[in-house]
Amino acid sequence: MTKNLLSSALLAGVAAGLIAALLQFSFVIPHLMEGELYETGERVHFATDGSTQSDRAQPALGTDFARHGMTVAFNMVTYTGYGLILLALMVLADGKGHKLTPRTGLIWGVAGFIAVQLAPGIGQPPVLPGAIGSEVGPRQAWWAATIIASALALGLIAFGKGWMALLSVPLLLAPHIIGAPYLDTYFGVAPPELSARFAALSFGTALAGWSILGFLCAWFWTRSNEG
Repeated sequence: MTKNLLSSALLAGVAAGLIAALLQFSFVIPHLMEGELYETGERVHFATDGSTQSDRAQPALGTDFARHGMTVAFNMVTYTGYGLILLALMVLADGKGHKLTPRTGLIWGVAGFIAVQLAPGIGQPPVLPGAIGSEVGPRQAWWAATIIASALALGLIAFGKGWMALLSVPLLLAPHIIGAPYLDTYFGVAPPELSARFAALSFGTALAGWSILGFLCAWFWTRSNEG
């Protein structure tokens, strides 16, 4: 069982990581590289004459294969780690009578995206290079607490019975009522439209990656246990 779990999560994580990396190269990274031009001052959005206009022109990915290779490797390692946790939870639920299929695996993947990416991203959305945030420690603590609270809430929604399911509401709301750490001053140097599009595309590619991960984890697991 352990061997099947590890191999299924590894195969699903590598495949989902590769697909997520391809999506990032197509949609996210060009915006990231454009943001870096504003970070370095090569482009200036808030010109000295008071104009807030700047031309939209994304740089080519270029030939920095070491950087791009690290992006691919990071995605594969990250999604493999997510896959191990996700599949372990799915197998645990399967043992409790909640049958695991590729379809339910897809739902698990979406739930993973909500808990790990979307819920924390409401308070701390993806930001372009050059953005200055509050101290790292409080932000990391809030981020971790939000993931834990959101994952527990989703578990209660899916498996809680009676009044226990109602506890999901305060768990989902609590981190956002407390609020993520913020600075009192804005420091962004890039156009706000670019920042908004970068955040939206980051969420979109993450949703795709998590959905594929959940589906493949369940698919590889059921295939390995057939017969």
